[in-house]
Amino acid sequence: MSVIESTTSRHTAKVMNRSALTRRLVAKLNNEEAVIGGIGNSNFDLWASGQRPQNFYMLGSMGLASSIALGVALAQPKRKVFALDGDGSILMQLGSLGTVASVNPANLCIILWDNGLYQITGSQKTLTSRGVDLVAIARGAGLAQSEWAQDEEHFEALVDAALNQDGPRLISVRIDGEKPAGTTDRDPARIRINFMRGLAESSNPV
Repeated sequence: MSVIESTTSRHTAKVMNRSALTRRLVAKLNNEEAVIGGIGNSNFDLWASGQRPQNFYMLGSMGLASSIALGVALAQPKRKVFALDGDGSILMQLGSLGTVASVNPANLCIILWDNGLYQITGSQKTLTSRGVDLVAIARGAGLAQSEWAQDEEHFEALVDAALNQDGPRLISVRIDGEKPAGTTDRDPARIRINFMRGLAESSNPV
């Protein structure tokens, strides 16, 4: 399937499982890529997919995963960086999309999990459930390489493009309301120290 020719929208995108797609993403990481997991289920599934020293698990700050990932991408421009965030979180920090577009880091990819819910706080509906399209917003903010994942195969193709071509990129994914595969160990200091060591000790040039 050609990534460029995709015309998928939020309405036509297949509803997929976040845990399964997180595992697919992690399975493709073989060059010490950094992954910033947003609060709640985004980082719970990242944790359950295998603890890597290049993973950072956000605790308690909604919408900052993309901004933290941008900082990592700028500090280490030769390392591919992924941000995993939810629709509720990114809606709180839409300005980050414009900032990413203006800085234009070639090594950054944002993955947005969109189930139209603030799932971790009681499944209250987010604005995407009422028609807000995060890909359209991202494109309007200047992120031209923003797409909806049509299905699992297309998601993997978009991840491959992020790994092998210049960005910045944004991949938005319709997901179901299933519970995460695990729960992150809530030790902020250890998470920070492990991540810093993972980046500092990497064989990747910085």
